[in-house]
Amino acid sequence: MLLDILKAFLIGGAVCAVGQLLIDFTKLTPARILTGFVVTGVILSALGLYKPFADFAGAGATVPLTGFGHLLAEGIRKTIENDGLLGIFTGGLTAAAGGVTAALLFGMTASFIFKQRDKS
Repeated sequence: MLLDILKAFLIGGAVCAVGQLLIDFTKLTPARILTGFVVTGVILSALGLYKPFADFAGAGATVPLTGFGHLLAEGIRKTIENDGLLGIFTGGLTAAAGGVTAALLFGMTASFIFKQRDKS
């Protein structure tokens, strides 16, 4: 278990370090970098490269945004197998629904608990 935690920490940290290097040394906006990570996850998943990487790295590969792209691609692939071409439109949303719902509920709960204020 300790080795799995170490792998997840190191690989997830490396993915985040790549993002930080892109922010520091390119003129790309954070939105473009984040979108690029999601698209990279989709492409690597479509090529069959991301699943072995995610199996090896665990949460270090599934938690960053590249893992979100992989989740979308896998959801689409599975839904196409079951429902046909309609799965192109529904698969990604179905696969990501649990995580998106949790994020919305936690965000809403935090807004009720903490007082909103301006940064200034």
